[in-house]
Amino acid sequence: MNPAQIADAFTATFGHVPQGLWSAPGRVNLIGEHTDYNEGFVLPFAIDRTATVAIRLRDDSTARLLSSFGDQGVVTVDLDTLSHETMSGWTAYPLGVVWVLRQMGVTIGGFDMFLHSTVPSGAGLSSSAAIECAVATAFNELASAGLSANELVLVGQRAENEVVGAPTGILDQSASLLSTDGHAVFLDCRTQASQLVPLDLAAAGLLILVVDTKVTHAHATGGYAARRASCELGAEVLGVAALRDVTAADLGEAAGLLDPETFRRVRHIVTENQRVLDTVAVLDDAGPGSIGGLLTASHASMRDDFEISCPELDLAVDTALANDALGARMTGGGFGGSAIALIPATSEAALRTAVLAAFADAGFGTPDIFAVSPAPGARRIA
Repeated sequence: MNPAQIADAFTATFGHVPQGLWSAPGRVNLIGEHTDYNEGFVLPFAIDRTATVAIRLRDDSTARLLSSFGDQGVVTVDLDTLSHETMSGWTAYPLGVVWVLRQMGVTIGGFDMFLHSTVPSGAGLSSSAAIECAVATAFNELASAGLSANELVLVGQRAENEVVGAPTGILDQSASLLSTDGHAVFLDCRTQASQLVPLDLAAAGLLILVVDTKVTHAHATGGYAARRASCELGAEVLGVAALRDVTAADLGEAAGLLDPETFRRVRHIVTENQRVLDTVAVLDDAGPGSIGGLLTASHASMRDDFEISCPELDLAVDTALANDALGARMTGGGFGGSAIALIPATSEAALRTAVLAAFADAGFGTPDIFAVSPAPGARRIA
């Protein structure tokens, strides 16, 4: 749906025109996985797939919400009785943001909202943060809240943590809110300091191909929370505030203090932080054509030390590397989702064919394969 169609769908549902449309992108994390909640470094970029909300304020306390992908029809809630129990399913993302803003003292009354998203759900491309950031950007304007982009990042994270129940860091919301066209966002998750890093793939004759394995994950359950708990245990045993404070030189001593599994989790975080720093340096010095080895090393670390890959992700990476990819890795929280491959633009068709054939030969489901480019962050679009 284009913006006009989204506005038309809103009008057809609610009987009046929206006050505006706000859009926020999903993201690909170029490198730096699970480092965010360890107060480390990440390097994501916004992609040209977005969540868009059309909104009109009401003069009561009723919120009516509809999405183009939900099967519940219009969901109606009374904001004056909004609680964790009344926020569920897809509505937990927009309502969670509204709940956080109201907790902060921002005056938000009733509203009508229509949501449309082109960010694949469960693909590791941060469909949830795209929704949160679109809604936060909209109400920041509609309620004249005057919050900065960094403050909106924390609004989205708090909604994710406290309402949705996913123990995520600030990576996803930062990418969605801070990105600009043609750049990645180098983010220090301890200080929230960020810096735009040029990522001009087209000028280098390159593109990033996403292979969405269609193996879905759920951050609020299972493996993600277990990995975070392992990291917290490692930091506690090593006597540091966060694994950000552990260096490669400390790993020898850490091996003697930690059980083997916890040590592997710690080693991934420590080496991944260094790979982010190295990637930023290489991009500044030699450009995107020289970062492939770092991407591939990141995947090996996630597969072997953090153990968050899966057969489909490994096959996507291995097939890409066997078909002219400069580097490849899984991206996102893991246990499914997407892999990315940095490839010459001229290799796109051949790689698509090779990945589809490899998945079919392995008896896996058909993946969704598409190219992405660094795109602008959250903004009003109509």
